Amino acid sequence: MDSKPDPRRRSYWLKTLHQWHWISSAICLIGILLFSITGITLNHSGQIEASPKVTTLKGELPADVRAALATVEADKAPLPEPVRAWLASELDVRVGAREGEWSEAEVYVSMPRAGGDAWLSIQREDGAVEYERTDRGWISYLNDLHKGRNTGTAWSWFLDLFAVACIVFSITGFFLLQMHSRQRPMTWPLVGLGGVVMLLVAILFIH
Repeated sequence: MDSKPDPRRRSYWLKTLHQWHWISSAICLIGILLFSITGITLNHSGQIEASPKVTTLKGELPADVRAALATVEADKAPLPEPVRAWLASELDVRVGAREGEWSEAEVYVSMPRAGGDAWLSIQREDGAVEYERTDRGWISYLNDLHKGRNTGTAWSWFLDLFAVACIVFSITGFFLLQMHSRQRPMTWPLVGLGGVVMLLVAILFIH
């Protein structure tokens, strides 16, 4: 019985694997580059100095807009639409549907974001508004993208899809290594070396 592999079957799988491999690598290219760079910046975050920029804005709600605050009785609820519209037009602050923490004296809205932070405070009695935004720079912004911190639902979905594409890229790469390993004797020693080094570092140096 002939045990030689069918060259047509091998050619089919090589073509298919190469196709999936290059497609997934093209999809992952920019993302892998970004995540590799931010992996370095996160690993050395203590050595990278950040200079946060703090912006503070103040204002006062008009009486007719301030009246909308009295319509809210819950402890947690979004700001009324007239208040949100005034904030957007007068202070260029877009709160959206974020829930605020309501007390008898104040409404406080936390507005964390990638690469920084922000908060808004409104005094219910006199309508005094104070808004503070902290910007920690591009490195902090990219690091937060890496971690998925304060990035919203759309970015979370992107991370999941990107991870799936990376898995496809890795698996197709593994099978391509397997198919070429006969002509490349160092294939599996190098693959094993990558795993052994990682395992040894984890066992010996992580406490």
